[in-house]
Amino acid sequence: MAAEKISYQSKEEYNCPVCTTGFRREELLSGSGRLIAGKLTEELHRLYEPSAKYGVIYPLAYQVTVCPKCWFASIDKDFQSLPAQFREKAKRDQEARISSTRLIFPSADFTKPRDLINGAASLYLALFCYDYYTKEFSPTIKQAITAVRAGWLLDEMHEKYPGYHYDWLAVAFKKKSMFFYNEAILKEQGGKETLSGLKNFGPDTDKNYSYEGALYLSGLLKFKYGQRENIEARAESLGSAKRTIAKMFGLGKSSKSKPGPLLEHARELYDNINKELNETDD
Repeated sequence: MAAEKISYQSKEEYNCPVCTTGFRREELLSGSGRLIAGKLTEELHRLYEPSAKYGVIYPLAYQVTVCPKCWFASIDKDFQSLPAQFREKAKRDQEARISSTRLIFPSADFTKPRDLINGAASLYLALFCYDYYTKEFSPTIKQAITAVRAGWLLDEMHEKYPGYHYDWLAVAFKKKSMFFYNEAILKEQGGKETLSGLKNFGPDTDKNYSYEGALYLSGLLKFKYGQRENIEARAESLGSAKRTIAKMFGLGKSSKSKPGPLLEHARELYDNINKELNETDD
């Protein structure tokens, strides 16, 4: 019995801006009970329950467009808008990005339907390729989002294929995401890179948690994955994250209970930072 269909080929033909290869993008079908939403994690990652008819589906595996020949990749809406001045460099880097991807995902193959491994590899490639985009595209925040999404799919790979150190790689990608979130916020505050090139802050595909979600996730990643060797530096980093979260969400001494999953997670993060810093709001 043939497997139930979960994706289709786009009607629109894409032409790679780097190598000019023509191809059709694989799109995820989402109706007819294919996606059964589960819980939202503290990292704002939406989990999905396996369907009896369709099995396990990973929506994040389909978000990045990848050229099947040269492996140039980006979020779909940016794919054919690669700035002309970086196209030659992206072409020269073809071998480097393919070989570096295969070090982590040796079975990656973008001529075949997306699966969990190809999905994680596509996000890694997008992280690599946003170095070719100018500030108008808000590349830094997009690198933050693709890095944390790669971390989430690596978590899934660890569950499915234990013993291959995918859990270690997941943490490595989340640390990379922490770096890029921090850089994106600093660049935006310093006027060096706008965030207006990003319409949906995600970080997952089910809901846009906007700029407040990015600030929260930046603080959470610092709390969970930030360095612990230098106690004073960690305290300073967490103190800054705490003040930002309190300001954005109205938390602290005078705060009142507010509805919504983001506010609930922000409250919990605020309390956890307080505990680590041995601080109270009294």
